[in-house]
Amino acid sequence: IGTGNYHSRTSTLYTDFGLFTCDEEVCADVNDVFMQLTGLGKASRLRHLWQSPFTMHAQLITAIKKEADAAKAGKRAGLVAKMNALLEPEIIAELYEASKAGVKIELIVRGVCCLRPGIAGLSENISVRSIIGRFLEHHRVFHFASSGSVYISSADWMDRNFFRRIEVCLPILEPKLQKRVIEEGLQKYLEDNTQAWVMDSDGHYERCKPGK
Repeated sequence: IGTGNYHSRTSTLYTDFGLFTCDEEVCADVNDVFMQLTGLGKASRLRHLWQSPFTMHAQLITAIKKEADAAKAGKRAGLVAKMNALLEPEIIAELYEASKAGVKIELIVRGVCCLRPGIAGLSENISVRSIIGRFLEHHRVFHFASSGSVYISSADWMDRNFFRRIEVCLPILEPKLQKRVIEEGLQKYLEDNTQAWVMDSDGHYERCKPGK
């Protein structure tokens, strides 16, 4: 399962994550998705995968709400998400609500982002940064702190990905791989002080500058 396509052009230009797994439940989910694609298209109940256009949007909203509930209860909460675009209004609204509940949200959005960070009373707990390096950082990674869940996905947080395409979002179940995905897919981008551009509350970007 991959976060992007594998072909001769993108494989030399994009960075993506791919998972090879023999987990029986995950493989059963993949089989169900392909049976759906080659059959009558009926949505089946999946065990681990979130799937657009059927369940992904609702399950992502549920996951964001869980972070907000954890923060309200004084428990560990936080969200780090990396994607190529953030446009979908309901998801943005839920992120604002989570921020107001005290959830620290760190977004790495390479392209267009319709969320405004750092607005008092609305999004002061949200930061947004964009990075475009030597390769196109194309992988989508989501980390939910309250549950410790780590997901990789083919979908950006856009209307077309949630409602007009077949997309999947997969939890990384192996702890060692979770750690690697967090370090390589999120932490390195949050630490970057050379290539990163940080958005302010007015929607303008300023490039980070390395310290001494």
